[in-house]
Amino acid sequence: MDNDEQSPATTQDANGTPSTTALIEAINIRSMALIVLTSIATLYFIDWAQSVLLPLVVAVLISYALDPVVSTLDKIRIPRPLGAAIALFALIGIIAAASVPLKQEAMAMLDKIPVAMNEFQRREAHSSNEEESIMEKAQTAAKEIEATAAQDQEDAESSQPGVTRVRVVDKPMDIQEYVIKGSPAALVLVSQFISVLLLVYFLLAVGSLYRRKVVKISGPSFGRMRKAARIMNELHQQVRRFLFVTVIGALFVGIVTWLAFLALGMEQAALWGVVAGVASAVPYLGPFLVLIGTGVAAFIQFGELEMAVIVSGVSLIITSIQGNLLTPWLTSYISSLNAVAIFIGLLFWGWLWGPVGLIVATPILMITKSVCDHVVNLRSVGELLGK
Repeated sequence: MDNDEQSPATTQDANGTPSTTALIEAINIRSMALIVLTSIATLYFIDWAQSVLLPLVVAVLISYALDPVVSTLDKIRIPRPLGAAIALFALIGIIAAASVPLKQEAMAMLDKIPVAMNEFQRREAHSSNEEESIMEKAQTAAKEIEATAAQDQEDAESSQPGVTRVRVVDKPMDIQEYVIKGSPAALVLVSQFISVLLLVYFLLAVGSLYRRKVVKISGPSFGRMRKAARIMNELHQQVRRFLFVTVIGALFVGIVTWLAFLALGMEQAALWGVVAGVASAVPYLGPFLVLIGTGVAAFIQFGELEMAVIVSGVSLIITSIQGNLLTPWLTSYISSLNAVAIFIGLLFWGWLWGPVGLIVATPILMITKSVCDHVVNLRSVGELLGK
């Protein structure tokens, strides 16, 4: 090897001090270790603080959805605190009014499931051959042998003097104990629901107060404040447009599903329309679950596999139109996410926060991408999330 060439593996120069390459490698390893440890700590914190972060995220999204209503009331000289209360009570009233008929339809559908299953079993028994197969005969013989052995064992135990038979009796279900055990979970659910309502009210009442505070504390230079204001305004517009598109898509899926199921003679068509509309807010997983559920319901109602396939196919066509035509057209001016990022986000947030995490996963990803697009050091992350 020539004297002018240096080996890449050299860690010290002629004076015995560490080389530049070794220092860079040490810094990169240290930075990567810090990133990994920070990610693990953040993940643990999100899971640990679920009872606080989850109501906060849901409240922020609901406040964004209701903010146009409160802003409109503010323009006609209704104070924001009063307008926030009006919008919130109107939302609760609509949900309560719609839940009564939907609950009746759901109970009617649940009542028909045992009847349909008995009818299906009766048809299967009628169409099957009356003669028992070899396997059924073997199972019957095994049961008889087992019963005979158990009876012989009981007789032998009773014939031995000084031996007392012990019989295990299952404890009957105690409704009071069941309610007491389930009370903490119900109490947590009620407290989180009340917390979400209060947070939504306060966020709507203060309006753009926190956006102005974020812009103010991002100083002191005017350029940083202007950049922060641009980021906050874009986040605000992105989330509002996304929620608007989500509501339009849910209405489209719900109304079209209701009308199509009415034409097909499906019972509880309105209930399935609401379920399909709400499930459309969860990409991929929501339409898939509706497809399976409507197919099972059609098979239970009609007792024919062909009708189950037709109903599931109609549901698939409706959700495909919404997902491949309507939503892309409406979101042409919104920062888009690629399918892989959405799917991974659904897995991640669904694992952390359950069903609610599946609903809030897409808005969180959109907010993350918008922030990454404006931060120089995070633009690579935004590029990975985008199309």
